[in-house]
Amino acid sequence: MRSPADIRTEIEARLRKYLSRDDTGIRHELLSFFVKMKTTTIPEIYEKISESFEISYHSVASMVGIIASRIGVLHVKRDPEGSNAVYEIKDAYVGMVTRLLQCA
Repeated sequence: MRSPADIRTEIEARLRKYLSRDDTGIRHELLSFFVKMKTTTIPEIYEKISESFEISYHSVASMVGIIASRIGVLHVKRDPEGSNAVYEIKDAYVGMVTRLLQCA
């Protein structure tokens, strides 16, 4: 069984790799948005990201899904009305994400 330190190291490696493939700056912007807002929905993210980048709603949803499921720094909750999922950055990873965004 992996220790919490091993899990943090793995998540940091995944985040570094994810950010290293960011040619346009969209991934940085998306993660920065989560650090600032803490809790948000895909429509809110799309509205903010589409102001700066030409991107589809589906692409934003896909990027958020990857960050939540493969990287593991987001927590997903169902909206009480059931219309949209609410994504929240996990408190344990806010500092790590902030530090990696500053380094990149």
